[in-house]
Amino acid sequence: MWRVIWTALVGGLAVLFDTTIVAVALHTLATKLDASVATIQWVSTGYLLALAVVMPVTGWAQRTIGRKRVWMIALTVFMVGSILSSLAWNVESLIAFRALQGVGGGALMPLMGTIVVQASGGKNLGRIMSIIGIPIVLGPVLGPVLGGLILQNLSWPWLFWVNVPVCLIGLVMAALFLPKDPAVTRAHFDAVGFVLLAPGLVALLYGLSNAGQAGGFAQGDVEVPLIGGVILVAGFVWWALRHRGKALLDLQLLKYWPLASASLVQFFSGVSLIGAMLLVPLYFQELRGTSALGAGLILIAQGAGALAVRSFIGRLSDRFGARWLVVTGFFIVLLGTVPFAFADTTTNWVTLIAALFVRGLGLGVVTTPLMTVGFRGLPGPDVPDASIISRVSQQLGGSFGGAVLTVILAGAATTAAATGAHGLSVAAFQQSFWWATGFTALGVALSFLLPASLPAAAPHPGGAGTKTEESAPAAR
Repeated sequence: MWRVIWTALVGGLAVLFDTTIVAVALHTLATKLDASVATIQWVSTGYLLALAVVMPVTGWAQRTIGRKRVWMIALTVFMVGSILSSLAWNVESLIAFRALQGVGGGALMPLMGTIVVQASGGKNLGRIMSIIGIPIVLGPVLGPVLGGLILQNLSWPWLFWVNVPVCLIGLVMAALFLPKDPAVTRAHFDAVGFVLLAPGLVALLYGLSNAGQAGGFAQGDVEVPLIGGVILVAGFVWWALRHRGKALLDLQLLKYWPLASASLVQFFSGVSLIGAMLLVPLYFQELRGTSALGAGLILIAQGAGALAVRSFIGRLSDRFGARWLVVTGFFIVLLGTVPFAFADTTTNWVTLIAALFVRGLGLGVVTTPLMTVGFRGLPGPDVPDASIISRVSQQLGGSFGGAVLTVILAGAATTAAATGAHGLSVAAFQQSFWWATGFTALGVALSFLLPASLPAAAPHPGGAGTKTEESAPAAR
């Protein structure tokens, strides 16, 4: 079992760090490739949108092709996209190759959850997820540091070459350790559901990615995609509920409260957990004058806090369930965010680094039980769709959180400028961090929706015979 779990972790490692590594390099890429700021943003946006197209079809691909085959194909696609990105000759080619990376990454992320949960047979999920969750927690922290080090000491193509050895090792491990795919049958492909859901997710993520520009949410390239995305996703929900057992995603699984409540909390936690991560490095760079690499190094304190609790939080999750751990974790994140709401240009560095460490403790407490609770008690064949639902919730929540707090910061800066302040003022950051604190308090409240105890095994909400995928080996 552990060989399978480590295989999934190594294979997904490059994807988990790639987004934040590239994010810190956009300015350098714009300079080297002679591209405008608006154009270079598509290096990240194109990757994100490709991710959204592929995620919904991952469950169908597993049932049709086989889990091991899909994993190795997706990892190969991501590696080829990385190699081609490193060889890009202009910004247009880089955007296209990054989208290819996104195709591979979009399949790998939900697959990682499926492989891990089914390999465990549903046992010791907290302990296992505490290991799988390490790069998920550390990616936003260490990714900028690694990206900064590469840009400082090497050329920009190494931002992508660094993925290649990880992918090669992951492919070798997958060939050796992932269970052989059983005989598969051609599963029904829900073309109508795909036409509704994939463009709907793309439109939502595209609209949210544009919200950080001047004008915030009150601009056409934000409002139109968001409205269109909501309509398409609502159309998919209507379609899926009318075609039980044949829809692209089995939304009947949301009748299982642990999964439904975890998905809801994961979405709204994006504002407080991921959104605030955009504010912290900006504060250090804009108000304290640190470099991008310096801000990344300071954030290591948060990663250290997250690592400090990983060794035992998984065991606590397996023993006590999710609710009280997640409530406690969000409260600790709140305590670590409040000092930034009072911070100015003279605030003691030790105080802020200690606050980041406390935030990290809270993130470590929240992540494992929240990743785990939605899978507890689910039959093996239901895990792929549950993993996709969970991953989509995380992706949309993170994008929503980043967009909301970016708009709040920009609005506060505009208000400050009207009073004569220049740039991103102390008041703008303080106001934004107070909003982040309020959203974290909302996370505390929503966490009470999670199950108070470990859920028992749940029958498939859609009834017997609605899935064609094999059960997990441990469940057979």
